[in-house]
Amino acid sequence: MRVFQKAARLLSLTLMAASLAASAERPSVHGGGATFPFPIYAKWAYLYRAKTGTEINYISIGSGGGIEQMRSHTVDFGATEAPLPRKDLEEMGLMQFPMVLGAVVLAANIEGLRPGELKLTGDVVAQIYLGRITHWTDPSIRALNPGLKLPDLPITVVERADGSGSTWLFTTYLANVSPQWAREAGAGKSVHWPVGGGAKGNEGVASFIKTLPGAFGYVQAAYATQNDLPTVALKNRSGRFVTPSPNAYKAAADQIDWSRPVGDDAFLLDLPGDGTWPITGASYVLIYRDQPERVKADNILRFFKWCLTEGSPAASELGYVPLPAEAVRRVEQDWATGMKSGGASLWKTDAPAPAKGK
Repeated sequence: MRVFQKAARLLSLTLMAASLAASAERPSVHGGGATFPFPIYAKWAYLYRAKTGTEINYISIGSGGGIEQMRSHTVDFGATEAPLPRKDLEEMGLMQFPMVLGAVVLAANIEGLRPGELKLTGDVVAQIYLGRITHWTDPSIRALNPGLKLPDLPITVVERADGSGSTWLFTTYLANVSPQWAREAGAGKSVHWPVGGGAKGNEGVASFIKTLPGAFGYVQAAYATQNDLPTVALKNRSGRFVTPSPNAYKAAADQIDWSRPVGDDAFLLDLPGDGTWPITGASYVLIYRDQPERVKADNILRFFKWCLTEGSPAASELGYVPLPAEAVRRVEQDWATGMKSGGASLWKTDAPAPAKGK
């Protein structure tokens, strides 16, 4: 019996040592930032851990929070829809690259409304957010929707209360299509909202819209789908009313030259095309150019490569658009030339896909 107990104890210690060694090879990776990509980052983290054993943690705190976390070196990577200017990237020792494409959509809590049934223009949306249009029976809305039964309800405007890449996309779009919005409110991750009530994160805005009859707001598309929110058809730059869909977001992505360095010049907002959704954007990852831990850096980049290739079906299932193959090649080239650990390059563009336990 003693021999058996001794052998069992030895086996237990051996397994513990092996587990600790495996954990050392696969240190946990921590990210934080935009709520825009949270549904797909959470899905990717779950699938990747099942495949490789590597734990990826991502906290959904808004783009502004993610940038501050990177500034204070409390996470391994950040995420934002508002790409940082090159000057800020250089000062913080960061590089940025797109991970996935998606969109901001508009949703309204109107009883019986079907997705795409309500039609609005960018200028009417701006007038709602400026407080000039206050009821669903306003003549400007009626003129765009003849025959649609609209309730005699006040419009409860909902916006983000926290610094947000979704807000940057939405307000930059409004500034493009409405000179009055550009003058009176402007564009940014945070703006001074003329009217309405704020909620934290895309989750909070979606919940607010779903709860309040007459509510109207902007959310990342996946949150509208998850909460069964009826989305609005929006008139695009080519004069067509377009219902938000992955095909409409892809129509914007197809117009970008992804062979060039990808950064703040990859601008997907308000592009032409009959089927193009006008508030399309990319989720950008922020990562340190000089990586202090080689093993962790390897794990981070292998995770990102898996997301960009094997993770594409999961992105499509959630209503995102995977990065085009040409863009993936460009991103890998940027990793190979722009990221180092201990003075040595971290990535080769032909690096293999991750294997179980590696």
